[in-house]
Amino acid sequence: MAALNLSRLIAAAADAIADNAEALTALDQAIGDGDHGLNMKRGFEVVRGEAEAFSAKPLPDALKAIGTKLVMTVGGASGPLFGTLFMALGKEISADPDRTNLTTAFGKAIDAVAARGKSQAGQKTMLDVLQPVHEALLQGKTAAEIADVADRAAEATIPMKALRGRASFLGDRSIGHMDAGARSTALLVRAVVETIGERA
Repeated sequence: MAALNLSRLIAAAADAIADNAEALTALDQAIGDGDHGLNMKRGFEVVRGEAEAFSAKPLPDALKAIGTKLVMTVGGASGPLFGTLFMALGKEISADPDRTNLTTAFGKAIDAVAARGKSQAGQKTMLDVLQPVHEALLQGKTAAEIADVADRAAEATIPMKALRGRASFLGDRSIGHMDAGARSTALLVRAVVETIGERA
């Protein structure tokens, strides 16, 4: 896999969140605290502002630093979860990952998110996007296919009943709404895989 241009990846991720911040907030207003879009935008704008410093680090260190920054700046429940994803990915990934290493590291990062959130796929959370994306990586799907998998997985949270997070307090009333964390995860996945392109 060609060397990753981390600055481009950070910009793409931050753009994806910023462009959809209001929509993410609207999703979160339906079944959550209503601050997901704003919180995610704030965190990724901070990361964008420090992209040059992150890009100067080896990839594992950069991902861990980004994760730490997200924990500190996103806030709410999302900060620790998205931060854990990046920190765990940085812990497992190599400095010049091939697809096999990336896939393995991503799987372990997902496990770390599940442990942090005491949750699993099927409970209307970001894991409902992360797990299908990991399966798509294992299956050797293309970047475009992986992005589509992420989008469909986020849509698939609509009929689910939330069993974790703030939305779980609503019980059956959480059914019929897309999970904001799943949607933001799908946005990030699409931004990253489209930026990497078929080199993934």
